[in-house]
Amino acid sequence: MQPQPAPDQAFSPAEREAVYRAIFERRDMRHFAGGSVAPEVMRRLLTAAHHGPSVGFMQPWRFVRVASRALRAELQALVEQERVLTARALGEREDEFMRLKVEGLMDAAEVWAVALADGRERHVFGRRTLPQMDLASTACAIQNLWLAARAEGLGMGWVSIFDPAAVARLLGMPQGAEPVALLCIGPVHGFYPEPMLQQQGWTQRCPLESLVFEDAWGQPAHLGAPASDQAGAARG
Repeated sequence: MQPQPAPDQAFSPAEREAVYRAIFERRDMRHFAGGSVAPEVMRRLLTAAHHGPSVGFMQPWRFVRVASRALRAELQALVEQERVLTARALGEREDEFMRLKVEGLMDAAEVWAVALADGRERHVFGRRTLPQMDLASTACAIQNLWLAARAEGLGMGWVSIFDPAAVARLLGMPQGAEPVALLCIGPVHGFYPEPMLQQQGWTQRCPLESLVFEDAWGQPAHLGAPASDQAGAARG
């Protein structure tokens, strides 16, 4: 008996386009319009994050909602402190960096801290030689949340300019837990037409061909031509 071909498991064209639209129109937002996020919507976003892939199914992500305005202000002060130090470390680009808006902690409807859980060393599966897979897994969860937020019409910004030890102390995290992100989430007046740092001339998206190799590092891969404008510089 001949084996039967597997049924087509692709999404419909409209569903597929929606997935790619969320990917290409996602933006790291810094400008927010206040407002609020309905609890049921926030739960959907967190559920999307919690369904991210994780190495060894370790699920290393932990989320802390920052509801207190006073606590937000303290976090903003920590970010500002690191922003100045980062600017100094950039040397000749210091002034240019200081003109960039790097956070929306006091403007966004929601602020969430994302941390790696304590006790991660117990998870050996997939991490014996690559212990950083806990961070990679948490980044996947954040990306899920980001795409879901875009689908809900909400902006999200990932703030990573802070001293993790200071943020951990401020939020009462246990020893071994490590904050990796402050997420600003909420309504926006509009999404940037292209990534903000590209729009403001800080840097440009690298051509895909310069990052993809075949069989050996630096050996060009044979890629098909873009199907549409998805590779355009105005998306990302």
